[in-house]
Amino acid sequence: MNQDSIFKDLKIIELASVLAGPSVGMFFAELGANVTKYENKVTKGDVTRHWKLPNETKEDVSAYFSSINYHKKYQLINYKDVTDFNNLMAKIKVADIIICNFKEGGAEKFKLDYRSLKEINSKLIYCQLNGFSSVPERVAFDVVLQAECGYMYMNGQPDSAPTKMPLALMDILAAHQLKEGVLVALYKLLKTGKGSYVSTSLEESSIAALANQASNYLMTGKIAQRIGSIHPNIAPYGELFETKDQQQVVLAIGSDAQFCKLVSILNVSSLGVDKRFLTNKNRIDNRGVLATILRKEIIKFVAEELIKACTKLGVPIGQVKNMEQVFAGETGKKMVLEEMIENTQTKRVKSISFSIR
Repeated sequence: MNQDSIFKDLKIIELASVLAGPSVGMFFAELGANVTKYENKVTKGDVTRHWKLPNETKEDVSAYFSSINYHKKYQLINYKDVTDFNNLMAKIKVADIIICNFKEGGAEKFKLDYRSLKEINSKLIYCQLNGFSSVPERVAFDVVLQAECGYMYMNGQPDSAPTKMPLALMDILAAHQLKEGVLVALYKLLKTGKGSYVSTSLEESSIAALANQASNYLMTGKIAQRIGSIHPNIAPYGELFETKDQQQVVLAIGSDAQFCKLVSILNVSSLGVDKRFLTNKNRIDNRGVLATILRKEIIKFVAEELIKACTKLGVPIGQVKNMEQVFAGETGKKMVLEEMIENTQTKRVKSISFSIR
């Protein structure tokens, strides 16, 4: 850890569990902040400690827990125990940031709400992560938000059921919103000397990330349907193709120029002047026919050779890789953080992928 970090004196108390809140704590821990994670002694710690794969032992620190807990101190606490509670309050008095995901009314129950804590620490940045902003008492887990906020409805193949994305993406999105809010609050503290109450919800964060699919509906009334990986506005984009060596590749052709380069690589330049495929609109209207033609040509190429040829001419193409292939690559290797936690060698990917010079 870089000891020259501007965050090395930042004291953060993490009272959050599961993924979103701890992700925020880990972000600042990676930046050099002093993060102490308080876990509920009554429930034997963060629930993700118990979310294990079949091949993980009882003694192992779970991979799930490890994924968003790094470079933190860990402390078990019983909120109803006077000594435990007083020790926590003493830490809060000198803390800079507190991260919480209390259920509705939970913070007030333990007198750990912002109104109470700002009386003992006026510069405190209090971060509260909520589930549903519309109905605060609802229990909110990622798959529930993926269902409620439109993601499952539009995700999947045309003939499949609504499908959950294989990540707790709603938590990840909410964590990013909370990090951004904290950074704004730190700037406010620098300018005014005043603390802040920063909050977001999984529901709001999920809706905020609907981006072009939201605008497609809001501006044209088009409701996104399950169309697999293809793009509703661009073609060929998202179609899968098999290569000669039985690898899968995906194209992301965003312009007419890129399409002409692609067909020249495939030695079928005639497609570039075919009226059915001249423009993006033409290609969308005839994407099924186009995909069939491209499949017959792409299968003549070895994946590595095709990708090299496309890369040379600036044609967007990617190979469909599994986790093993991702972390065999140089970038994947550089993104791994390792740490011993309670006698378990843990690994996770960095939550920070930017650099500042």
